[in-house]
Order: sequence, then structure tokens, then C-alpha cells
Amino acid sequence: QVQLVESGGGLVQTGGSLRLSCAASGRTFSDYRMGWFRQAPEKEREFVAAINRSGGRTYYADSVKGRFTISRDNAKNTVYLQMNILKPEDTAVYYCAAGWGVTSYTNLREYDYWGQGTQVTVSP
Repeated sequence: QVQLVESGGGLVQTGGSLRLSCAASGRTFSDYRMGWFRQAPEKEREFVAAINRSGGRTYYADSVKGRFTISRDNAKNTVYLQMNILKPEDTAVYYCAAGWGVTSYTNLREYDYWGQGTQVTVSP
């Protein structure tokens, strides 16, 4: 089992920044590929960003490319999502996820463990 706890969400104005953190516990953090997803009201959960085990490869949704940065610190068992130039359409609950055998980083069904989510609200 892997337990994931997100933090860092909040209310920010358009153009602002937030940094989300996801602290992991349980099994060996560096064994897992990590992803961030988000879900807006009445919408399906969607891929935001992902990172491989070592942190050497990252993947982004087109909608956040150039604005968001995913990173991880395996010594601290934590994955981060730095979000810059935020827009109202970024408003959602953000979830981190861990997957051991992920082959398609954008596919939420391939992730084994999920956090409880943290709300991000971007005001116009």
C-alpha cells in the first residue's frame, strides 16, 4: 500500500502561482511512477502531468505545457507540481497518483494509488 497526501491548494488570482506537494508513505517511493490529475465540477478526471521513477522524464497535457512543472524528490518521498500563469480553467481538484507498472502515463486506470485531492481555485 502507498498512502498519498496532497497539499498546497488554495485560491489564487489569474496569472498567479501555486505549488502542490504530494507526500507518499508506505512502499518505496522511487519504485513508482507519479502523476497529477485534476477534476473540475461535472467533468471527467483528466491527466495533467507525470514523471518517471528517477525524475529524468516528464510528461504534460497540452493545456499546461510551459506553465506547469512536475518534479520529485525521492529522498523526501514527495512529488511536486509547480503551477504558474494560472487561468480560471485550471480550477479543479488536483489529485496525485502512483503507479508501479504504468506504461501510458496519461491513462488514469494505470495508476494504483490516489490521494484525496486538493482544491485549486483560480479567480478571474
